[in-house]
Amino acid sequence: MIHEKRLYHPNLYRFDSAQPSYWEASVPESPLAAAPLTDTHSCDVAIIGGGYTGLSAALHLARDYSIDVRVLDAGHLGWGASGRNGGFCGIGATGMALTDFVKRHGAEDAKDFYQSQCQAVELVRELAAHEQLEIDACGDAELDVAHTPKAFERLQADHELLTGKLGIDAQMIGPDEFREQYFDSAEQFGALLTRPTFGLHPLRYCRGLAAAAARHGAELHERSEVLEWTTNVQGGHRLRTAGGTLLANKVIFATNGFMPERLRPEFYARSLPVISAIIVTRPLTSDELAMHRWSCVQPAINSRRVLNYFRMLPDNRFLFGGRGHTVGDPDGERRSYLELIATMQRLWPGWAAVDIDYRWHGLICFTGSLCPTLGQLEDDASVFFGFGYHGNGVSTATWSGKQLADWIGKGRAPKLPAVVQGLSGRFPMAPLRLKYLRLSMAISSWLDRKG
Repeated sequence: MIHEKRLYHPNLYRFDSAQPSYWEASVPESPLAAAPLTDTHSCDVAIIGGGYTGLSAALHLARDYSIDVRVLDAGHLGWGASGRNGGFCGIGATGMALTDFVKRHGAEDAKDFYQSQCQAVELVRELAAHEQLEIDACGDAELDVAHTPKAFERLQADHELLTGKLGIDAQMIGPDEFREQYFDSAEQFGALLTRPTFGLHPLRYCRGLAAAAARHGAELHERSEVLEWTTNVQGGHRLRTAGGTLLANKVIFATNGFMPERLRPEFYARSLPVISAIIVTRPLTSDELAMHRWSCVQPAINSRRVLNYFRMLPDNRFLFGGRGHTVGDPDGERRSYLELIATMQRLWPGWAAVDIDYRWHGLICFTGSLCPTLGQLEDDASVFFGFGYHGNGVSTATWSGKQLADWIGKGRAPKLPAVVQGLSGRFPMAPLRLKYLRLSMAISSWLDRKG
């Protein structure tokens, strides 16, 4: 089936153009040969998607099981969310508030999921060390900063769940202590600190995974968008790109927020991509850092429902991200950048005159369950999938790729947390997804203003 019109404006799907991001500007040109697919080739496992999920799966399949694997990506490797996110390697890949998550899934399944999240962070560290990946790691925890006193009380409830039921290393930090140890801002009423989380250069990490996968025998193909996916009566798969055809016994579908959801009917309306925007300043001076008592290397988010995420980069540039607009067109991009800059300046007024050097957009992938979805199609055991990381894909996607590789390599399903198993349900009234996304964001913003 040839895929049809995508959910957002075509501006978001320009696979031939790299995002004007700080990450693209600060990563060395890749020496990796990943030419577009040409002619007809065959392999045991074909992977659609050259981000963290696909590259992790390819690396583990080739290195650990000597399986013949090829990766196809519509853009360059890391073109999508894996090369343009905020660089948070942490826990909590769910779109639900923690109290709601535990209430819905129960303490035991919630703990199983959060422990797998910790394992995912450690997997990234392990791969970086073992494969000698340069990822510019910094920090050792994440800060969830209360934007109101009421929000601090909600964070205290989260702290009790994290430490009492989920086995997570966490601590509360009061506003005065926080100001002394981390930073000050117009919305700082203390914070919740959780481990493990650290920051990294997401595109360096992605390209490192690609190089490691290729080094261990995986074949990688950039600018090879899959235009048609058919399955023959024997169960083999035929993936057609503009330049060639790939025949495979098994397929891993690993496209996350940029999913061509009509490529295979089982995946239609299983995801809701949400636009995220990021800005990065010029390097800040020591006097500018002192204006807001900045001495923080930890990645951070605020406690708003429509949250912002931010971190100081190793060269003292400030990265600040948040939700983008809901169309994807260039005019909407410009408006969301202006809103993001205004929010940053309101929270840190001492930096109001600081130039913004980089700005870009990407997609976060939500699912109907508000949890990652990982598994094997019920009606076709040769098709595997992993997506829906809710803004926490650095570690969760890497972990998901390994689980899928182990599943194929060992010939049996790994022990997965119950909350991630199988396809999540379809979004109701799928053509109206963006309309109820806008309504949800409007309600959340209103609740944020109330505290």
